[in-house]
Amino acid sequence: MAIRVAILAVGLGLALSGCSEKKTNAGPTPSESVMARSTAAPSATPVPSATDVMSSASVSWDAGPAVVASGEVDGAALRAKNRARLAADRSPVTMLAGERDPRALGERLCKAVVPARPKETPILIKPNLGGFEWFKDPAKNGGDDGVRGRITDPEFVRGIVRCLKGRGHTRITVAEGWGAKHEDWKTLVRVSGYEAMTREEKVALVAMDDDGVFDVEGDRPGKPLAIRGMEKTHAPTLLMPKILAEHLEKGLFISAPKIKAHRFGVFSMAIKGGQGVVMLSDASPAFNQKWRMHKELGDALKLIPKDHDAGQKAYLASLRVFAERMADVLEVAAPHVVLAEGAPAMGGDGFGRRWPSSESVAIGGTNPILVDRVGAAFLGLWDSADLARELGGHETSPLLETAAKRFGVDIASPAVEGDGAALLAKPRPVHFVSMSGFAIHSDATPHEAAPPARAPSPAPERPALHARHVPEGALTIDGAVDAAWNAAAPVRFDTDWSGATTSITTRVRAAWSERAFYMLWELEGAGLAVDASRPVKVEREKLYEEDCVELFFGPDAAERTRYYEIEVGPLGHFFDLSVDRKTKKSDVAWSSAPEIATKVDRDARRATIEVALRAPEIVAALRAGAKLPLGLYRMEGKSPRKYLAWSPTRTEKPNFHVPEAFGTLVVDP
Repeated sequence: MAIRVAILAVGLGLALSGCSEKKTNAGPTPSESVMARSTAAPSATPVPSATDVMSSASVSWDAGPAVVASGEVDGAALRAKNRARLAADRSPVTMLAGERDPRALGERLCKAVVPARPKETPILIKPNLGGFEWFKDPAKNGGDDGVRGRITDPEFVRGIVRCLKGRGHTRITVAEGWGAKHEDWKTLVRVSGYEAMTREEKVALVAMDDDGVFDVEGDRPGKPLAIRGMEKTHAPTLLMPKILAEHLEKGLFISAPKIKAHRFGVFSMAIKGGQGVVMLSDASPAFNQKWRMHKELGDALKLIPKDHDAGQKAYLASLRVFAERMADVLEVAAPHVVLAEGAPAMGGDGFGRRWPSSESVAIGGTNPILVDRVGAAFLGLWDSADLARELGGHETSPLLETAAKRFGVDIASPAVEGDGAALLAKPRPVHFVSMSGFAIHSDATPHEAAPPARAPSPAPERPALHARHVPEGALTIDGAVDAAWNAAAPVRFDTDWSGATTSITTRVRAAWSERAFYMLWELEGAGLAVDASRPVKVEREKLYEEDCVELFFGPDAAERTRYYEIEVGPLGHFFDLSVDRKTKKSDVAWSSAPEIATKVDRDARRATIEVALRAPEIVAALRAGAKLPLGLYRMEGKSPRKYLAWSPTRTEKPNFHVPEAFGTLVVDP
């Protein structure tokens, strides 16, 4: 079926005013990391903005007037702008069906729905990552890790990423709000598969929460912005994550929620998913205050066992005020596009009790209210007399009803296109379990004991660096990127030892002759934290405690545990040794016979390191066609310390001495 899509203008017009071996014979010692710790009145009616208009899928749009100044969001202007945008958007919702291949569904839906934008446009994809109770031990819970089935499948987001890459986009970030410790965020992205997916796709992955607890630099989202004009809303202390404001200003904000029932919100998609961007200034840390959006709920749940009628009344009141608050969030943080994953969609309570849909679908559009309306119908949670009996007359989620009323969006009969639209032609099965004590089931199908196991991600392909053959004397060791180096293909890395993407980039080139092995390192984001008072011609012990690069060179692919380590600082300091992991010995007397030249640009935070290594053990290994173990690493900064790796070792703590994680040096003829 041909798919028609009307695309909204995107621009909001925001104007944001120890990894080394020590030189001892005691054997290698893993390095320790310096880890960053993250660990109610009705809304006023603003005047709709006349500058926010509908457009086709165009590479240009009218940004409109600025709504952020001096680091604060003009909430009234932004709310008016988004109200006008969504009230005007009557574009059809796209619904696709397919086999349980979330990657294919994500890519197809992205191609059908996401508007064309210039290739340099930054894009923020926000999946539902925090919508689970807590981690479980699969061995003790029938294979259930507590995460799968509750969150957006990472393969669905991979499909979106590949669609965007196919259009030439390179500035892609996957981000979600997180209300717990940063160490738990790291566990979540590892268990869920998002860490592996974003690493393999070479896109950034960040927790967007930051009110000064995280270290604010580069790959961190920065402190949140205050939102002026929220005093008469139900969320007067609402803040806006800086990373979100930046993408609303200059880019494209894509919400990628899981299609699922929710024990409190009735269902969770784009509107409920806005909880992920919530930060409140009531207390510190602000990212831990999300619970205040439904702060009345706890008392209502305690009252139900004591006085059922009074408790149910309080529960319904808490749900209604939560709906008002989430509408407040939608007014200032409405996504430009919603791409929702239902492969499968989940009935139940959204957490421990789940009924997967028999079909796999993806639902998307540019109006989050209409997308949620179609998702509610697919879950059987639209126009429901059973819901109305339990929820004071609400035939669907109060979140959907409240948002539709607030924005003036008619949700009676939205246009639906795509090969999955026919699934809505007949009554849908429904399974809903409320935390207030009632449940709705259209049949006796038992709930899912554990989500189906996800196929394990393939082992990461280890990278390769090609060393170009050059005649002896072709390279002058002067720290310059001359013509001879331009002919050598560089490798680039910005990942740390764990595989997480950072904002610090390193490029490395290699060459060889019959008498030397040559390397050129180009360092971006160089802080030059080196003791310049120390002489560069004398071997420097503990150089690994300062800024430096490290090369691990294995002369024999059959013995990866035996290699040479050469450390070089951006000012020319060096330190080298041989390592034998099998015997747990290192030789500090070994010399790489280095010739080193460097150039630095302190203002631009750049450094170039050029080195020739003439040790006979290295030169002897350089045979045309050889493929040798190679590790490329960099240590940068003091607090927090960055441990960067070309081929990440993925150890619990920073440790570069993992031979099985080395990449490959290809010695070209």
